[in-house]
Amino acid sequence: MGLRVNLIVSALALGLAAISVGGVQAQSITQALTIAYDHAPELQAALLDAKSSAEDVALANAGKRPTIGASVGGTYAWSAGQAGVGNPNGNFSDSATYTAGVSYSQTIFDNYKTDARIEAARAGAEAAEHQIRNTEQNVLLSVVQAYMSVLSGRQLVALRQENTSFFQAQLQSSQDRLEVGEGTRIDVAQAQARLAQGDATYRAALSSLEISQATFQRYVGAAPQSLSASHNYGRLIPNSLQTAIAEAEAGHPAILLAKASIRAAQAGSDAADSEFGPNASISGDVGTGINSVSGSRGISGTLGFKITVPIYAGGAIGAGVRKANIEQIKSEVNAMSAYDQVREAVISAWAGMQSADAQIAAATAGVSAGTTVLDGVIQERDLGSRTTLDVLNSQAELTTAREALINASTNKVVATFSLLAAIGHLTAPDLGLDVEVKSAVRYNQAVEDVWQELRTVAE
Repeated sequence: MGLRVNLIVSALALGLAAISVGGVQAQSITQALTIAYDHAPELQAALLDAKSSAEDVALANAGKRPTIGASVGGTYAWSAGQAGVGNPNGNFSDSATYTAGVSYSQTIFDNYKTDARIEAARAGAEAAEHQIRNTEQNVLLSVVQAYMSVLSGRQLVALRQENTSFFQAQLQSSQDRLEVGEGTRIDVAQAQARLAQGDATYRAALSSLEISQATFQRYVGAAPQSLSASHNYGRLIPNSLQTAIAEAEAGHPAILLAKASIRAAQAGSDAADSEFGPNASISGDVGTGINSVSGSRGISGTLGFKITVPIYAGGAIGAGVRKANIEQIKSEVNAMSAYDQVREAVISAWAGMQSADAQIAAATAGVSAGTTVLDGVIQERDLGSRTTLDVLNSQAELTTAREALINASTNKVVATFSLLAAIGHLTAPDLGLDVEVKSAVRYNQAVEDVWQELRTVAE
């Protein structure tokens, strides 16, 4: 009867652990992910990086556009002659000249170097957008890991607290049995040792929980409340490992980023090659001037063109081409590495899910068997056929099985979200989070407006 009471207390303690430690307000995994998405500084930094990369597109586009400027200027001149023969008083004269004009210059051909730079900038902006998604997945996975670390930590604290209470009861029982002559001092000493060990593991669990809660608050921006491992994201898991790998290779942000980086490196190589070609530009200006003395006015202008062909640049052009080619090769090697890493992550997460299922089944069986064994050993100890040490060992085995069940359940949830991240589906849209998705696509479209700067000046 006493064991059944302990098991009921244990179930209540494990069920209410989150409430007793973290508060009374429910906080699901979805809620934590939603809050973390809006809070995470890493995501905000990735978004700003993407916007900065978008400006590279505008800078590259400027190479094909004219440069137009207006200028207004003036000069003041004076002179004073020295008094002398024929000029007894000396002469003083001054004049002011005012000018205004408009200038125009444009590169009309640069051997397609600007085109290559624009392509490189656009590929870089695309890579930065994929980096947002990659960062998003890493952040959300870290949130899930922190969430489950807190939840399992609370369950372990409750379990080890119950374990300590059990050892306290056994110590009291062994002391009572010693007083009536049915026990020994060895039983008391063994119970005291187990109680000390149980108290140490309980305090260790508390310390670990505090660390987990601090990590949770770092990602979510708020202290954990009442947590629950339930979720419905298992529907996003592919039916087979091969399907999972195929989805990852087709849409994982890291792979898409690597592809965009290859494009950027290829465009960089083209830009370096174009340095060997000719460059042609035109320029012109028109203006007017007014002299304050003569009152003369006039309009003048110039128009010119220039063609340059590189002959020798001290080896800089050749070095630039070789460097660009090396960077292109490096981008392709990095892409192969990204494929391998993503494939490894998918296989690892898939195996983690399978392993967690097996561990949950084994731990569940162990808890069931351990409960039966402990109940029987306590009864046999009361009848004198078992010792207190047998009871303590049975309790330790049951506690180990229950801890294994907690850890396996935690591992299953983490492995599920790890697989979603590995196939590229741990994103706000895929999870259906109620957030404004962070993206620089609209910003990219805005900076492609080449006349925006001119309109801004006019306004």
